[in-house]
Formats: sequence, C-alpha cells, structure tokens
Amino acid sequence: MNPIQLLSGPLSMFGMKVHIAMLEKALPFELTLVPYTAERGYHPKHPDVLRINPKGQVPVLIHGDVEIFDSTQIFEYLETLAPTPALWPSDIQSRATARLLEHKSDEVFFPHIIRLMQLQAELEGSVALAARGAAAAYYREMDALLQNREFLAGPYSYADIAFFMAQLFAERLGVPMTGATPQLATWRARMTARPAVRRVLHPLIAYLAANNRPIPTFLQSIRDG
Repeated sequence: MNPIQLLSGPLSMFGMKVHIAMLEKALPFELTLVPYTAERGYHPKHPDVLRINPKGQVPVLIHGDVEIFDSTQIFEYLETLAPTPALWPSDIQSRATARLLEHKSDEVFFPHIIRLMQLQAELEGSVALAARGAAAAYYREMDALLQNREFLAGPYSYADIAFFMAQLFAERLGVPMTGATPQLATWRARMTARPAVRRVLHPLIAYLAANNRPIPTFLQSIRDG
C-alpha cells in the first residue's frame, strides 16, 4: 500500500475527525501539522494544501494518486479503502441516519460554534446568546437520540466522531453541556475513553496548555492521567 499522508492542524476540528477515524481503522499514515499561530493563523499555507484544496484549508489526504479534501469525503474514501472495522452502519436505515447526523454535525451544529469564535469578547450579546441557545437545543436533540442506544446512529460510527469533536470545540467556546442532557454526557464519557480518541486528544490538550488556552473540564482526566 502506498503511504497515506494526512495534513491537518493543531486546532483543526475537521482534521482531528479524520485523525481519529484513521486510528480506529488502524491505517498506517504520516501526519503533517501545517504551521499555525494565534497571530497569523495558518500561515504560510502548506504548498500541498494550496495545490489540492481551492479553499486552502486542512484536512487534506494524499494517497498515491488520490488527493482529496473535506473530512466527510475523506471518511467515504477510508470506508472503501479499509472496510473493517466498519464506521458506517451495515443496514441501510442506520447508515442513512449516520450519514445525516455526520452532515448535521458539520453543517447545522458547528456553524453556531464558528459564529461564537468571533464573539468571545461578547458572549452575553444577543447574537452570541442566539448561537449558544441553538447549540444547546441541538444538544437536547442528540440527548433524545441516546435514550435507548450507546451511540448516535446505533453502532459506533463517523457520526459519533464528528459530533464528539464538534461538541469539544463548542465546550471550549462557550456552550458547555449541562445536567439537561445526561445521556449525552454519558455518551461523551464513552467516547473519551476510546483509545483512538485519547491519542488525538493528548496533543490537543498539550497545545492548549502550552498556549495558555482553557482546557474543557471533561478533558482534565486525560491531562492528569
């Protein structure tokens, strides 16, 4: 097999999604973290990122002649490349649900968090409060899904990986979980215990600590362990 290269960033939520999935599938790969600073962002842009992704964003995956971007498209490629262990459910209805939830995590939930990135100095303003309220409502929606199952679409899937990373960034940016979603909190603890997830979280926690950025409370056990 040709070597797989994953280009990501130290604070790339989408890149960390792919990193977890590749570890879950035990795929050998080379991880390259592109340059990033709080002052300059992703600068200078990595030449392969600029060449492959018209948006100039990570993640980017290179595998021989295959050069793709967008975490969801990379998920689809990984599932064909390494079908076992499966990260899409096998039955058609659960698989459709998982795909929908993975998409909603990125395109329905996470835009509220992106909005909060620009509003950290005014989290009590009307725009920030609306974003926080919408994100909290989504938490309740996911909590309801988990009443009679361990994972969002039934079996563990890309949907869980996607929302775990999205809610982590939400927690960092002003939308913590509360006692209103106990099933979701249990799911998060289950996710945090997975070895692949912990391997990706360790360097993230180290980066946050080194740059004096707050570390979500639920990650303290990993930091201290």
